[in-house]
Amino acid sequence: MPEFESRDPKSPAFWDERFERGFTPWDKGGVPEQLLSFVVKSRPSVVLIPGCGAAYELVHFCEAGWDAVAIDFSPAAVDRAKQTVGKWQDRVVEADFFAYEPHAGLNVIYERAFLCALPRAMWPQVAQRWARLLPPGGVLAGYFFFDDVPKGPPFGIKREELDRLLSEDFVCVEDAAVPDSIPVFAGKERWMVWTRK
Repeated sequence: MPEFESRDPKSPAFWDERFERGFTPWDKGGVPEQLLSFVVKSRPSVVLIPGCGAAYELVHFCEAGWDAVAIDFSPAAVDRAKQTVGKWQDRVVEADFFAYEPHAGLNVIYERAFLCALPRAMWPQVAQRWARLLPPGGVLAGYFFFDDVPKGPPFGIKREELDRLLSEDFVCVEDAAVPDSIPVFAGKERWMVWTRK
């Protein structure tokens, strides 16, 4: 593992350094299977991809007719995403998830390695923001990383802790094993769909 100067994942500099040095073990390099299926089964709507990284999923959403926007607070991640998404690069925005105001009312938030990228103390803030951004019936769909190793990122969560975090505002309607995990998440992530109460 390379040596890095920045140790604070709450800072864009932490992520900039990793993207600039090509150290992105969380990057699948494509769109995961269960998201492909979700997009096919769902009616196209307005979706936000927070902490988008290289934003492969943005292309898939947009090409399927969704009104998708991908955000990241790391300038280096945004540069990488703009290179990845080609003609959809105007849909990649440098922004802080906690301050970002969508251009249209959201129906879906896609979660992929965003919650686990942030220190555990920030998780209630993330859950509250998800709930505030989504209307009743809105959907939080994606991949959740389960582990209890104290060091991160990725910072894993216990299932009962995720339930406590989300159950006030969301109901879990889908929970499945992930057949195509990358090594850093293998055996420790679940595809989940949560509906906003």
